[in-house]
Amino acid sequence: MPIILACTDGSSYAPSVYDHSAWAARRLGARVHVLHLLDAHRESPALMDYTGTIGLNAQANLMQELVETEQALGRAAQSKGRIVLTAARQRLETAGLTDIVADQKHGSLLEGIAEFEGEADLVVLGKRGEAAAVDPHHLGGNLERVIRSCHHPVLVTPLTFEPIERMLIAFDGGPSARKAIEFAVASPLLKGIDCHLLTTGRVDDDARWFLGEAAEKLRVAGIDATTHAHGGDPESVIAESVETIGAQLLVMGAYGHSRIRQFIVGSTTTTMVRTCPVPVLLFR
Repeated sequence: MPIILACTDGSSYAPSVYDHSAWAARRLGARVHVLHLLDAHRESPALMDYTGTIGLNAQANLMQELVETEQALGRAAQSKGRIVLTAARQRLETAGLTDIVADQKHGSLLEGIAEFEGEADLVVLGKRGEAAAVDPHHLGGNLERVIRSCHHPVLVTPLTFEPIERMLIAFDGGPSARKAIEFAVASPLLKGIDCHLLTTGRVDDDARWFLGEAAEKLRVAGIDATTHAHGGDPESVIAESVETIGAQLLVMGAYGHSRIRQFIVGSTTTTMVRTCPVPVLLFR
């Protein structure tokens, strides 16, 4: 049975993670594995060394108070996690799902993904986490590292869920974009969704040929894709196309260039995930 790994921190993006996971589970006939991580670095205060700053007796008393505070925060984090998982299960059950596993683990999100992603067919997480209320334009701190580390597709969700009836596949002919086409051909997740296939950037004869080849693969699989070839800045063209087409899902390859090149010229993947108002399905 397919498994969807839904990562949650109970933030404002969590309901969207559950709703998108339920959508995917119904289409795939999948089990949903909800994962909540207790990250010691995030949940607990650091115990500082105050040697030489205050007297020995005061230092001992302070350290004892800090230990007690840390223990109390740890218990509170565990209680919060149980509440988060209960809410997740209730939302998924309301969506009609019955095959649900809910886990609370210690460690970072990256560690949790590494432990459970091997058995998952799809990873779902919100584009922002607990800091969303502070900076609504900032991506979750671990999101890029998670996407880079995953061997399976990653669905990054916006704040709310909308029914997905039309999708845009951004296709550049690269290996990760080809994985997206292979997935669309083989998986029931995207079957029956109105498909638009876009190539952008430098649109020459080679780009048009690869676009036509990808469209033919989709057509043979029963997906009649409308093709678009628009030169220009990929970030701007993809964003405009999502809006013009009225797509409720963007499908694209992730981080097709080296970290050095991205440091110099930026990353289309990061920009699209950060700014796109619809969910983004990413392939490495």
